[in-house]
Amino acid sequence: MSVAAWSAESDLAIEITQGVDEPTPVAVVPFAWGGSAALSEDIAAVVSADLGRTGIFSMMDRKNMLSFPTQENQVFYRDWRAGKQDYLLIGRQIPLQGNQLKVEFELYDVVRATKLLNGNAVGSMDKMRSIAHYIADEVYEKLTGIRGAFSTKIVYVTAKQQGNGKGTFRLKMADSDGYNPITILERKEPIMSPSWSKDASKLAYVSFESGKPAIYIQHLATGKRQRLQSFRGLNGAPTWSPDGNRLALVLSKDGNPEVYVLDLRSYNLTRITHHYGIDTEPSWSPDGQSLVFTSDRGGQPQIYKIHLPTRKLERVTYEGNYNARARMTQDGRFLAMVHRGSDNIFHIAVQDLKTGRLDILTDTFLDESPTIAPNGSMILYATQKGVRGVLGGVTLDGNVRFILPSASGDVREPAWSPYLK
Repeated sequence: MSVAAWSAESDLAIEITQGVDEPTPVAVVPFAWGGSAALSEDIAAVVSADLGRTGIFSMMDRKNMLSFPTQENQVFYRDWRAGKQDYLLIGRQIPLQGNQLKVEFELYDVVRATKLLNGNAVGSMDKMRSIAHYIADEVYEKLTGIRGAFSTKIVYVTAKQQGNGKGTFRLKMADSDGYNPITILERKEPIMSPSWSKDASKLAYVSFESGKPAIYIQHLATGKRQRLQSFRGLNGAPTWSPDGNRLALVLSKDGNPEVYVLDLRSYNLTRITHHYGIDTEPSWSPDGQSLVFTSDRGGQPQIYKIHLPTRKLERVTYEGNYNARARMTQDGRFLAMVHRGSDNIFHIAVQDLKTGRLDILTDTFLDESPTIAPNGSMILYATQKGVRGVLGGVTLDGNVRFILPSASGDVREPAWSPYLK
């Protein structure tokens, strides 16, 4: 295992390609600093970048600010109304003993001339970006009513060809904005299908390092790796159950690929599907009672759902000639997937499981591997930009889109973490 140094660098550069027509104007003023030494991070700038990345807020440029208040008695609403701002965030950074930092912040409604939010956060100096993401989460929830997901993590796989037919594959973890990338695993053979445990302490993934596909569990705090029992043929597509005690996976040990569930306490293996078609890419419902999976048992890849206690099976998707890699939102209402329709191009789509309506969200090329933010607001996916693999992002309503090019080769197989404790 190889672990990179923790530093405020970005592996992925975010380029917003489409935002809402009338984003909400927000001003984030530089936070006051009560210490003598220069700070390593600009917390206000990180907060502003987080909010701006959603596409639903337009962030005021500092050069256009008429004043830089840091206390409530310094806030003159007329200045911000003149700048056509709806909301204002100010703050103060206070040094504490033991390399600790306290950040106080306030959010104001400029139009109504009222304070909306008053909060503080304490952390170490080397975790300033984490403090900033926490503040952004608080502001986002106050303004949208939806819990923020800026303090979460993403994992992804990078592939770099070396020109001799060989390559280097890295499993990486980063903040939700692409900063602080850490290399969790580096191999000469492909790495695929990373999946987070519910408590975000472990990853399951597929590695070909032994010459054939095998499933591993990685403990993030210690770096300990555990290889699960490998069977003849395919061992792939592991996904954690919501309770963290089971893995759904795909095995071909009995012939064609089938979905199984492995109990990680007893290591009992239960076969879930029984069909001569290919059943693959399982994903759990939020209550842990059902699995959705891809199957070509009807002649084309479509999404099916099986209720585990009763084994009742139902087909979920009917629109289009290809639907695969389904992932469900935490409220169980929507299903994100790779969809191919009459244009024969792979897009990311979302289906409302209550109404059956399917909406195509992306207009990029060769979209795959959707993963959903824990607050259900955003889908991250792998796509192509030119000849390179990059990550794309789109809101669940399709109104905001962005691309995350990487400086370190092709990027693929993203997985968004649950909320972190």
